[in-house]
Amino acid sequence: MTTATQPKKKIDLDQLCINTIRTLSLDAVQKAESGHPGLPLGMAPTAYVLWTKFMRYNPKNPKWFNRDRFLLSAGHGSMLIYALLHLTGYDLSMDEVKRFRQLHSQTPGHPENFMTKGVEITTGPLGQGFANGVGMAMAEAHLAAKFNQKGFPIVNHHIYCICSDGDLMEGVSYESASLAGHLKLSNLIYFYDDNNITIEGNTSIAFNEDATKRFEAAGWHVIMVEDGNDLKAIENVIKEAHKIKDKPKLIRVKTIIGFGMPKQGTNKAHSDAPGEDAVKETKRNLGWDENKHFYVPREVSAHFREAIKRGAQYEKDWEALVKKYEKTHGDLGKTLQETRLNKLPEGWGKSLPTFDNVEAKATRAYSGEVINAIAGKIPQLFGGSADLAPSNNTNIKDAGDFEPETYEGRNIHFGIREHAMGATMNGMALYGSVIPYGGTFQTFSDYMRPAIRLAALSGIQTIYVFTHDSIGLGEDGPTHQSVEHLAALRAIPNLAVIRPCDAHETREAWRAALLRDKAPTAFAFSRQKVALIDRKKFADAKGLHKGAYILAEAENKQGKASAPKLIIIATGSEVGLAMQAREQLNASGTPTRVVSMPCWEFFDEQSAKYKESVLPSNVKARLAIEAGVSLGWAKYVGLEGDTLTVDRFGASAPAEDVFKEFGFTVENVVKKAKKLF
Repeated sequence: MTTATQPKKKIDLDQLCINTIRTLSLDAVQKAESGHPGLPLGMAPTAYVLWTKFMRYNPKNPKWFNRDRFLLSAGHGSMLIYALLHLTGYDLSMDEVKRFRQLHSQTPGHPENFMTKGVEITTGPLGQGFANGVGMAMAEAHLAAKFNQKGFPIVNHHIYCICSDGDLMEGVSYESASLAGHLKLSNLIYFYDDNNITIEGNTSIAFNEDATKRFEAAGWHVIMVEDGNDLKAIENVIKEAHKIKDKPKLIRVKTIIGFGMPKQGTNKAHSDAPGEDAVKETKRNLGWDENKHFYVPREVSAHFREAIKRGAQYEKDWEALVKKYEKTHGDLGKTLQETRLNKLPEGWGKSLPTFDNVEAKATRAYSGEVINAIAGKIPQLFGGSADLAPSNNTNIKDAGDFEPETYEGRNIHFGIREHAMGATMNGMALYGSVIPYGGTFQTFSDYMRPAIRLAALSGIQTIYVFTHDSIGLGEDGPTHQSVEHLAALRAIPNLAVIRPCDAHETREAWRAALLRDKAPTAFAFSRQKVALIDRKKFADAKGLHKGAYILAEAENKQGKASAPKLIIIATGSEVGLAMQAREQLNASGTPTRVVSMPCWEFFDEQSAKYKESVLPSNVKARLAIEAGVSLGWAKYVGLEGDTLTVDRFGASAPAEDVFKEFGFTVENVVKKAKKLF
């Protein structure tokens, strides 16, 4: 093993390439005066072997469909991937490497999929990338089962991931590893940077478990590399991993964090710029010219750039195979074309149900009907529930279960793993060619919040089917009754939260989510039945796409249209209550307009003119009704308005009793409305 204290000697090409990765990382961190040099220096040999001997990718087409995916779950070590992308010929210049962690650079502090070509996922919060990879492997297995035919391995590649001690400590890695082991996702190969160091010190202060036994218990094949600088050993274990066809693989690579640094092997090498003197000493230890910065030897550049020619050939050979496939398997070939484009099939909207003769049901039930109406037309729809499918109504009938022997199945059983569900959905969406959805009770969105936030940040299409959206859940009581969750979800930028009031808005909610292909959508569906709204008499539910719309206009005592003196704004099941109150208020001489506001985010995107038409500024008397906290409603009701909301936890009782207890009655709505005058 090479150590940091050995004298300089002639370095072979492999070692020269590895040290180029190391010194580029070191120089970038030092120039930025922040970053994490430890991981890139320790894992450079593993990454080098993987990227030059095994991975199939095309630097000139980072989105080539059948490429291997490389994920850096330990996103703090981002300079490792930036160095690799630059060296292998991706569109990442040396100038951008030098702008590491600077404003508007393509080399942010943690990798972001939308900022840097070749970066597959947005990582930073530890454990997320680990679970994203599981989701990618699920998507790959599903599409392979769907498209591959004898002699035509159209979908055939691996998901590689580098993870850290910190990733393995996070709960989401436990959840997703368990799911991956159950599903026998053999296309997963993870490298565990086993350096025993975190920011606070040696991992022994908080982490003593045997990771090998843990992963073996979860159904993984675990292999050990005792020396993270032993290139032959690394190569051999990757070959071994490829031979295992019925399990995901974890390769434990014993590394020295910050290899070559004066404080290698300690938490001092984990993060922060080491200082100019330490950089020089590290370069001397690596046999590098200490006066050269951001230096790439000519032979190193030539060797790494072989990936360009190699990758172009990989893609060319695959495209030739696809052409033969399309001729041999006509219908499948056409479906493959559409799938690769990540576009909805033509005419898909016609499959949405019209709900002409609808009966009173919960919006969760209407959602289930929509899913089953569109599933046949939209084969990309792929999802399930965190063990609540019968309650969330997420099952696609006759579509089969996604299980080890039936990867073609479209119904995913995530198990009671809400966080893993959210994070694996992100992986599926980032993989592409599927539209993932996942269901659970809305109160459990708390368990998913980190993944939802990253979906919104990443700009990807994930659909969350949250049911049991309020105190209307009833007897299960306040632990399960969603109160603050609508406000919490609405606080996430780029996430659309839609709470439909009836069957028709539920249909339009799904339409909106499916059209929203660069951002996530969260549905808030009821457990309790909702009012039947006569759409021939009142406004078309397509108003949902503008976030809020006039559902029912104000009338005078004679039932004639009148300018509103009062506006009631409501969402979800409370829209029916607003409509009942409107009748009484109109009849008593208070012309009342009802505005259905299923999606704040859509409404906020509308023009000032449209907003004024729905909520005219001269009507100060406004009442918002929603069975959730009042936080945020002041924006729409103004200083002179009021809310009928729930600013405390719920209670265990039948839904109708809980609603009555909290004042969600026609009488109370009318009473609160009249107090506004």
